[in-house]
Amino acid sequence: MSKKLTDKTEVTVRFNEVDSMQIVWHGNYVKFMEDGRESFGRKHGLGYLDVYRNETMTPIVKIEVDYKNKVEYGEKVIVETTYHNTETAKIELSYVIRRSSDNKIAATGRSVQVFVNLNHELLLYPPQFYLDWKKSVGLID
Repeated sequence: MSKKLTDKTEVTVRFNEVDSMQIVWHGNYVKFMEDGRESFGRKHGLGYLDVYRNETMTPIVKIEVDYKNKVEYGEKVIVETTYHNTETAKIELSYVIRRSSDNKIAATGRSVQVFVNLNHELLLYPPQFYLDWKKSVGLID
C-alpha cells in the first residue's frame, strides 16, 4: 500500500530558542522535530504513551537535519511530519520545517527510532501492537 501519513503543527519561536545572532540555534530544530513527532503521534494514535502502554519504548538512533533558511525570535514555523512505512522494526519520519510568514523551508530532517522492551533490549521484529496500528491506519492489509 502507498498511503501517506502526515501531520502539520505550528510552533512559535521562543526567546530561549535563539542565539546571540537572534536566529534559532541549530540544536533547537531537533526540538521542533520532537514537536512534530508528538503531534503526529496524537493525530495518528502512535504517541509515546501509546507505545509505552504496550511495554515498549522507541529511542531515537539516528537524526539528520539540513538547514536552509534562518528563523528568528517570534516567528512561527510549520513542522510537517511524514511517516515512511517499512517492514522492519523501526519508525522512520521525515520533517519539513517552514517559516509561516513566507512558506520558505527553514530546515528538513529525518529521524529513525527502534523498538526496545522495558529492559532496554532491542526488538528485532515489529511488536504486534505496531502491526495492529499499521493495519488500523491502512498501511498493511
